[in-house]
Amino acid sequence: MSRRALTVVGTGGPVLVQDLGRPGHAAVGVGRSGAADRAAYLLGNRAVGNRLGAASLEVTLGGLEVEVVGGPLWCCLTGAPATLEADGRACPAGAVVAVRHRLRIGTPARGLRCYLAVRGGIDVPRVLGSRSRDVLAGLGPAPLGAGDVVVVGDDAEEAEAGWPRVDAVPVDALAEPALLRVVPGPRADLVADPDRLVTGEWRASVHTDRVGTRLEGGAPLLHRDPERQLPSEGAVRGALQVPPSGEPVLFGPDHPVTGGYPVVGVVVDADVDRAAQLRPGDPVRFRWA
Repeated sequence: MSRRALTVVGTGGPVLVQDLGRPGHAAVGVGRSGAADRAAYLLGNRAVGNRLGAASLEVTLGGLEVEVVGGPLWCCLTGAPATLEADGRACPAGAVVAVRHRLRIGTPARGLRCYLAVRGGIDVPRVLGSRSRDVLAGLGPAPLGAGDVVVVGDDAEEAEAGWPRVDAVPVDALAEPALLRVVPGPRADLVADPDRLVTGEWRASVHTDRVGTRLEGGAPLLHRDPERQLPSEGAVRGALQVPPSGEPVLFGPDHPVTGGYPVVGVVVDADVDRAAQLRPGDPVRFRWA
């Protein structure tokens, strides 16, 4: 195994190891977890030639600084557009760059999460088949902090002549407001006026993390029968659950596997990645798919 590694000098927001998650364990109360913005995570790994499922670093609001140990590394930063400073030179988001000594990620101008893909992937122990950190279940490696060392793994495809094959990959514009398509939820009939979800503009509140994002600013989605109690039911990523306050909660990758409030709608899977880039204060609109 390669002994190349990254030593964390400092962080801004949370820095988590993430891969494609651990599906198939909901029956024992463990959700899938995995990268919040799966498209960005996959794009970065493809750019550096990693095998499917290699672990990357999910960096919230930038600020990560690391030292490279044991030799140069190929890296790519995707997701929320932030600058990547490699050995003192500024590189744009999406660029495939070689780093010999030190790397620093700036604060993205928009969006919430960026992904640092390293050729070979991040090698930490798997838990239930995944290297992902699940913040709700407390599974997987702890968030990284200053002084932590993560080893670079062997999850790279065989190098070909002329590798790397691209200099850069596209960067998502993350246009505002985010427009998310949604299908009616299984308990939409328990909400007095489900169309309130799609007729107004919402914004992400400060209560935003990998478990979910509470939305505010729109007309409250009132329960048709406030006294009615629902049994706990299975929940999915992208579900819009309506608590008694009427402010919907958009479930993220570390959502609970069950919920007891009405689900007014579910964001279509193709739009869930855009939802993962909502930062507090960002506007968001919904439309029925």
